[in-house]
Amino acid sequence: MGVDISVIWVAIIVFATLMYIIMDGFDLGIGMLFYFERDPQSRDVMVNSVAPVWDGNETWLVLGGAGLFGAFPLAYAVIIDALTIPLTAMLIGLIFRGVAFEFRFKATPSHRKFWDYSFAGGSLLATFSQGIVVGAMINGFEVEGRRFVGSSLDWLTPFNLFCGLGLMVAYSLLGTTWLVMKSEGALQIHMRHLTRRVLLALVGVIAVVSIWTPLGWQYVSDRWFSLPNFFWFLPVPLLVGIFSLWIWRLSLNPNSHVMPFILTLGLIFLGFSGLGISLWPNLIPPSITLWDAAAPPSSQLFMLVGTLLIIPVILVYTAWSYYVFRGKISGNEGYH
Repeated sequence: MGVDISVIWVAIIVFATLMYIIMDGFDLGIGMLFYFERDPQSRDVMVNSVAPVWDGNETWLVLGGAGLFGAFPLAYAVIIDALTIPLTAMLIGLIFRGVAFEFRFKATPSHRKFWDYSFAGGSLLATFSQGIVVGAMINGFEVEGRRFVGSSLDWLTPFNLFCGLGLMVAYSLLGTTWLVMKSEGALQIHMRHLTRRVLLALVGVIAVVSIWTPLGWQYVSDRWFSLPNFFWFLPVPLLVGIFSLWIWRLSLNPNSHVMPFILTLGLIFLGFSGLGISLWPNLIPPSITLWDAAAPPSSQLFMLVGTLLIIPVILVYTAWSYYVFRGKISGNEGYH
């Protein structure tokens, strides 16, 4: 029995996407949390907590996009064509967020407010656009003759917009729990209380999506509620409930710093797993599978060699950067 290179490539793209969601999610969340934190020194601490690692986080976005382009060109072409507007908005948001990272500490006090709004607004726009893309993947795309034949505004649906808001909530929870882990004093206390409010909102979002998707899409209902699938997938919602209660209990515990963030990562992973369960094996819902969208095996194999060499390098330097900049953050001194 031979190795299915297409499945290997799906695993690589899924891994890169999950790494991006986890690592860029908390700094996008921190940007959106600027709307809830007005103290200038606290804002400096928030930015300092991610300044050394944020640009490396986006390496995974590039890897995932390049992998999709090379290994599954049909899926890449359809997704880019169907989602041009939200993907362009995402890039604009990431640009504003990135420029604000570099400029806000160098700006005069009168200009810093502009860069603060750029940081917060760029984070919000990028996150909302990514959520729309997630919703559109569930909605599916109109494809005929290996090309997208729908409208450039097909993504503009109530469900997709709700997914945009839902991802904003999820990233905000990553941001609050990250700051619980990385900050001290009044900012940490504020983030502990905010964690509970954001957690309740996220549980509500998960509940709505869990009801909306099987009612709105028959293929999702068939995947989750047919037997024996129901029993195989039941641990996913059960773990969501357990992790949520655990975060709630630890959020106001002054001795708990790291665990709320780790549990939030678990929630994000479970949500991502639920999306994968619903879509598999389709790369272009509702009917084009990963094998239908795949490039020739020779092309996939050629790319695979270089990818398997570069991924360990990315993992090592990512782990090293997080290790070097571990610990609590101070607004005046940076890392200590």
